[in-house]
Amino acid sequence: MKRRFMAMGMAVLLAGSLIGCASGGATTEAETKNAETKAVEASSAESGGTAEKVMIGLSMNTQTNPFFVSVQQGVKDAAAQYGIEIVATDAQDDPAIQAKDIENLIAMKPAAIIVDTCDSDAIIPSIEACNEAGIPVFTMDRKSNGGEVVAHIGYDAIKSGAMAADYLAKELGEKGKLVELQGIMGSNVAQDRHQGFSEQIQTYPEIEVVQSEVANFDRATAMSVMENILSANPEIDGLYAANDEMALGAIEAIEAAGRLDEITIIGCDCIDDTIDAMKEGKIEASISEPPYGLGVSILETAHSYLEGKEVSKSVILGNQVLEAADADGYDSKREVEIVSQQ
Repeated sequence: MKRRFMAMGMAVLLAGSLIGCASGGATTEAETKNAETKAVEASSAESGGTAEKVMIGLSMNTQTNPFFVSVQQGVKDAAAQYGIEIVATDAQDDPAIQAKDIENLIAMKPAAIIVDTCDSDAIIPSIEACNEAGIPVFTMDRKSNGGEVVAHIGYDAIKSGAMAADYLAKELGEKGKLVELQGIMGSNVAQDRHQGFSEQIQTYPEIEVVQSEVANFDRATAMSVMENILSANPEIDGLYAANDEMALGAIEAIEAAGRLDEITIIGCDCIDDTIDAMKEGKIEASISEPPYGLGVSILETAHSYLEGKEVSKSVILGNQVLEAADADGYDSKREVEIVSQQ
């Protein structure tokens, strides 16, 4: 604050000296305006141009998945609290589109760029391009496997998969036949959820995973994949879908086959549609990983960094199993809990 007052004082002196130097001691209107303009420019330069509105670029992987719609809304709502402008893009789950999106955002010279990646490897050149441009970059949910990131915020995806395995084992009396639907395997989240589920389910010797298929975190794809799985497997006791969109697509296929009462289902994310499905008795559980709070958290981190504060390089938010019995009291916009940071 003291530096800003000093800068304004210098600006006033500069204006005075410029006016005083006018020929013959007389000052024209044009000369006065020119002096005032130079004074403002000097003040802005000295104070770091703080009068300009801060703009942050937001590169989203998709806006067709309700989870990421809520993430983006969390970012925008948090930004509004600070008067920060958000320029958001939608990569439509296409790494090539996301690369072009980030290229365009870099050209706009934002104060920072926040990225939710389509693919953890494909995003590396874009992160490196941000680094070369001197633009601080932050990631959320899905990580980048390269480039320099100021901070990453997300949920423990390995733990998420393991919790799903434990839940199904408990509900099935530690025996039975399971199906797994995997997400976009180019993302670390899909890989980690699969790893956590696979490793944990192996601790139950009487449980067999009869089929594990990729459905790309997509509802329509999951419905089609599940139809084929149901045809090939007359006996299925449980289903783990690595996100709720896939769980909801699978439910459509299971319900159409008349097998909803036979199969215990757990998804991940606790989006609003899943909460509704829980209340209707169509799905037993999901892993709660509130998307809105994730968006708020990454914006808060970016804002703190731009304010010159120290931020943690990696932040893990808390996740937990939400069962249908507790769906009525669930708030998808609840505050998130930080369980670890470094």
